[in-house]
Amino acid sequence: MRIVLRFGKKKVNRSWYGDMALFLVLAAIGYFMVLPLVFVINNAFKPINEILMFPPRFFVRNPTLGNFVELFHLLTGTWVPMTRYLFNTLFIAVIGTAGHVLIASLAAYPLAKRKFPGRNVLFTIVMLSLMFSATVTQVTNYMTMSWLGLLDTLWAVIIPAIGSSLGLYLMKQFMEGVPDALLEAAEIDGCSEFRIFWSIVMPNVKPAWLTLIIFSFQSLWGAGGASGSMYIYSEQLKTIDYALGQILAGGIVRTGPSMASTLIMISVPITIFIFSQSKIIQTMSASGMKD
Repeated sequence: MRIVLRFGKKKVNRSWYGDMALFLVLAAIGYFMVLPLVFVINNAFKPINEILMFPPRFFVRNPTLGNFVELFHLLTGTWVPMTRYLFNTLFIAVIGTAGHVLIASLAAYPLAKRKFPGRNVLFTIVMLSLMFSATVTQVTNYMTMSWLGLLDTLWAVIIPAIGSSLGLYLMKQFMEGVPDALLEAAEIDGCSEFRIFWSIVMPNVKPAWLTLIIFSFQSLWGAGGASGSMYIYSEQLKTIDYALGQILAGGIVRTGPSMASTLIMISVPITIFIFSQSKIIQTMSASGMKD
């Protein structure tokens, strides 16, 4: 509702001023949120003398690609090819993300749209599991992977990610918004349970599983660092994140390549987020579907 006040011959639209004030506040918040990303980009192109300058400069004065060239030479100098590290990282991120989305969706469907004994107890356990951080469950995951004989394999990182409870909770909450009338109509038409799930439920919760893809991929993209080192010992199975960390541990002389590697590592998740940000906004809003 717009309220218009009259002062003499001048009309003051309070709604317009409110919109402008809100825009300025959001613009200021967005400006401060983007500053770290701008700083990382500038550092990646700074020569070593600008990186070590005190007080530090926010923007690069003499941009150079030397940091990326030096990083490339360091990676090609390892006895395991850089492409192998990259393949391991992509394999973990892609397979882990796909498995997590599929398993979480299949498990969330009966919890959200079907009634059976113990349903509430199972969902309560899922919610309680969200209280525990990854550090708490590392010992349990290690013992489980050891019992399954999967230590020192890529599956030791992928399987715990597939079984994460975050995706199950997200998908279950969003599937509850799908009208039961749609499912009942499909059952009358003779659709099987899997057909209802795949052709009706999943398209209606597309924003939810796209958001889950982003979160899962971002988590697994850097999973080869400290967490992945617990399960993987062979050098040929390490990820690009681990390889960069080992190469750049050479001290201050490798500060430039370190800045370049930081930009490379964050560029992939940011790119995926940029192309899917509208779906995240849809997930945070109401679906609009009513019975």
